[in-house]
Amino acid sequence: MSPFEPERLDDAAFLTETDPAGMLPAVASSGAQVRASHRGALEAGVSRLSAGDRPRAVVIAGVGGSAIAGDMLAAVCGGGVPIPILTVRSYRLPGWVGAADLVIAVSASGTTEETRTLALEAVRRGCRLITVGRAGSPLAAIAEQASALHLPVVPVQGAVRLPRANLWGLTMPLVAIASALGLAEVDAGAVEATAKRLEDIAHRCRPSSESFINPGKTLALEMADSIPMVWGSSPVATAAAHRLATQLNENAKYPALWGEIPEVDHNQVVALDGPLAQRDIFGDEPSLALRLIVLRDLEEHPQVSKRRAMSVRLAQDRGVPVSEITAEGEHPLERLASLVGLVDYGSVYLALGLGVDPTPVSAISELKARLSQ
Repeated sequence: MSPFEPERLDDAAFLTETDPAGMLPAVASSGAQVRASHRGALEAGVSRLSAGDRPRAVVIAGVGGSAIAGDMLAAVCGGGVPIPILTVRSYRLPGWVGAADLVIAVSASGTTEETRTLALEAVRRGCRLITVGRAGSPLAAIAEQASALHLPVVPVQGAVRLPRANLWGLTMPLVAIASALGLAEVDAGAVEATAKRLEDIAHRCRPSSESFINPGKTLALEMADSIPMVWGSSPVATAAAHRLATQLNENAKYPALWGEIPEVDHNQVVALDGPLAQRDIFGDEPSLALRLIVLRDLEEHPQVSKRRAMSVRLAQDRGVPVSEITAEGEHPLERLASLVGLVDYGSVYLALGLGVDPTPVSAISELKARLSQ
């Protein structure tokens, strides 16, 4: 990996050359993904769920970007939701999951091993099942055999066929399900506001927009040559913090930590006193030091607001640089989009500033190949 070079971010030819599969255009398609995938879920008949009984719990089965969609669903539904919403990232459902529960198996490709395993287990246990994934995929076949509802991932022009590049295509079917079950109030106005918010971010973060006015490039510049420690101040902000960390992992091949306030104040905050808290400006070799990135929400518990402000002050007192990003919008879905849209751009621009193609994930591909032997 080459050193981060800021001038690369304003070199249009370099950005195009280093992003041959078009991850930047894929991020720009997020608003279109919101509209198309929500419309596709309605056309697939998700509204008929409102005629049935509400499940005891909703379990989202998925890994990677598909699992992040489950976290985003729980954040949108909020703490007042009357039933548990749980994301399972493994090969086995919790022992208590049974016929009274709804399992939503999510896989963009419809081929993910862990997700298909959980979907089959849900069928064996007699759970209600809904699948979200590519039409005609093995996951869709499981739904067909179980007479379950399958919601296809709607292809959007410009979107790379990768789970992390189709986050909204995976999230909006889940939101439509929650709305039909009465677990969240997401009307057409909220969907359109979310799509417009993502389109506004795409305009402000477009490649032709120079670094000093481009918030996506600014975030990349701030994260460069640091180890990002990303904290969220609410379930909405924490879902976005998790998203940023995993996007840095996959797009920029870069390490990152994430967590939620107040939990991080009982563990991660101590890293501010550690050896990575300050960069060695006299060293011969480049050194990485912490940067605290705080994602803020408009709806924070009063004690969380107090802890957030104090945590930021602790970092600043120790010379650790801090970036704060505040959610915008009224509806939780729109506020989530205002954070996720920006951090998605930041992760891609960091990759490109490092000279890294954001699309390939060679280590994941190699691991899958070894497992298949």
